[in-house]
Amino acid sequence: MIILETDRLIVRNWREADRDLFYEINSDETVMTFFPFRRDRESSDTFFNHARTMITETGLGFYALEVKASGETIGFCGLVATDHEPAIPKGTIEIGWRLAARYWGKGFVTEAATALLRHGFETLGLNEIVSFAVHDNHRSTAVMRRIGMHRNPDDDFDHPRVPDSMPALKRHVLYRLTAKEWRAAEGLK
Repeated sequence: MIILETDRLIVRNWREADRDLFYEINSDETVMTFFPFRRDRESSDTFFNHARTMITETGLGFYALEVKASGETIGFCGLVATDHEPAIPKGTIEIGWRLAARYWGKGFVTEAATALLRHGFETLGLNEIVSFAVHDNHRSTAVMRRIGMHRNPDDDFDHPRVPDSMPALKRHVLYRLTAKEWRAAEGLK
């Protein structure tokens, strides 16, 4: 199932052939620097199966990113309903991403996320999309700013799923974008 296409990317559901790349990005120390754990193969496979099913059943999820020119799957970007109460109300739609490190710095996440914001606001009729990351994850927060999201420091939160024993990963910044703000930035009414 193809969700959308950009100039360089196909945003789609996962295929069985993507399973190794999915494991790679979820177990890689560099990619997962700002996450409290790395997935072993079994955990990654379970998450992979869940991701595919969620996309099939709901249309939302962390979609595979495929480079059109090469056919390589490079990671994911997607729209998912969060469940990080009390910090973020249940059902709030989050945009998130993760790429294999060798694909960083090429603008792929910004390209996919920009298209997925349009998809979320125009096609899905969402009122707001949020994104969040560990405070020191400057790569991700730079993408959030590039795609037009903004931060109110009063919204920052301690992630409820990060153990207190990992204080460097606990504090998260929250960025938001409303449909009204997106339409204004795009010159739409």
